[in-house]
Formats: sequence, C-alpha cells, structure tokens
Amino acid sequence: MTYCIYHIPGKKIGVTNNLEDRVTRQQGYTEDEYEILDWSDDISYISHREIELQKEYGYRVDQKLYKDLNPIKQELNSMNINITEQTTTFPCPVNKLKGRLMDEIGMNWETEHGRCCIDPDSIKWIMDNVKTSMYNNDRCYVYNKAFSRYFDNNGCCKTNTGALKMSGSARNRHTENIHNRFDLIRTWANERGLYDKGDTKTQYLKLMEEAGELGRAILKNDQDEFVDAIGDMVVVLTNLAELGDTSIEYCTDEAYKVISKRTGKMVNGTFVKDTL
Repeated sequence: MTYCIYHIPGKKIGVTNNLEDRVTRQQGYTEDEYEILDWSDDISYISHREIELQKEYGYRVDQKLYKDLNPIKQELNSMNINITEQTTTFPCPVNKLKGRLMDEIGMNWETEHGRCCIDPDSIKWIMDNVKTSMYNNDRCYVYNKAFSRYFDNNGCCKTNTGALKMSGSARNRHTENIHNRFDLIRTWANERGLYDKGDTKTQYLKLMEEAGELGRAILKNDQDEFVDAIGDMVVVLTNLAELGDTSIEYCTDEAYKVISKRTGKMVNGTFVKDTL
C-alpha cells in the first residue's frame, strides 16, 4: 500500500492512502487546491515524515503518529466510525443511530478539536445535531468542532477508565438547556463555511454594522428591531470568538470574573467603578 503526504496550503498537512476519498470527497478540495509532498510504501517512514513537515511548515503537529492512529481507532471503534478533519461519520442512517450509540456507551475518540465520547447525555446532543450524509443516505455525521465544544460547555471529564463523563451539576445544566444556543450558532456557521473562509476582520466589520442597527432601533424606539439587532450581535460575537481561537462562553466567563468583584455606583445612568 502506498501512503502519501498531502498539503492543503494554509490549512494542514496530512497522510492518506486514498487521495480521492480523503481529500476530494471527504474534505472537498480539488486537485489544484493541494499538493503531494512525499510518498512511500513504508508507513513508519511516512508517519515520521508527516510530523517533520508539519513542524517545518508551521502547522499543528499531530499528537500521534499516523501508523499508530489506525490501530487505536480499530480498538475503540467497534462502530467503524470515520473521523475526518471536520466530521465524525456513523455507518448507519439517522433512524437507527440512537440504538447503535446506546450499544457503544463509553467509546471515545480523538478529533483535531479534542476528545469526544459516547454517553447518555452526548447521545442526546448527537441526535439533536446529526446530519444525513449527502453522499449516502445510510450514513450520518456530526461536526467535530461543535461536538467537542459541547463537552467544553458541559464540564466533561475523564474517569479512571479513560472514558469521558459529565459531572452531576453539568448533567443538570445540560438537561435544562439541551439545545445550547451557542452550539446551534456554531453548527449553523460551520455548515455555511464561515469558519473556513471567514476571518476576524470581516466579523468585526459585521459587528459594527449590527451595532449601527441597534443604535437606530434605540433612536426609533423600535422594539422588534432592537431585539433583532441584539440577537444578530450575539451571533456575530459567537463567530468572532470562534475565529479568534476562543469561545464566547470563555470570554463571558472571564469578563464575569472581573466584574463580579467590581464595586462602584450609578452616575447619570452609567455604572462608574471605584478606583483604587
């Protein structure tokens, strides 16, 4: 079997034994959008060479060698799920997925955005967000970034067995708010290519545009436009944070840590903090 190292400029360096399936069909890149850097029948050589090139080109370096990745997936992956840069694909239609997932509770795997696992609560998230494959109605998928973010938002942690579980308080929060608004926004944006093709500068300009809409709504005392503008700004801020390699939840939490300790008083309708 021949393995090749492919390079998608500005995106990544990876290894595959099937360019057509891995790069063109799964990731959507045409032949003129990537290049081949090296190839070999020696999987050990190609695995170490991939790491060297990732470092040389300044990309994110894989935590595991390519040659070690497949056996791990086989051991943990009795469902034979397919993990790509953007998605995790399940080998069954949506109407049969829940039962298959229930049989695999405790299974976990690595994505580029973090570790994911199957437990009763994550199954609910998967079923709320799963999409049918555009190539095969008998396969369905979720976006890795949104799925990983779900664990970030819900206090996921490791047990002694290595599986990922939720704390009791996090489980309660998830039950109360099963449709996380920010996850829905990120899934929507990801599906439309905003995270692949957008950037922080364009989102900042969009935020200023929506702020102008909010100002006009306040001046006109237009409640509907007021609500619409604030909602649009939250959407833009969610995507702006994501494009800046953080999350709106983290930014909000960091801000609250500061303001929760702040003292002051209201002056002419504005809160003025105490000075030291």
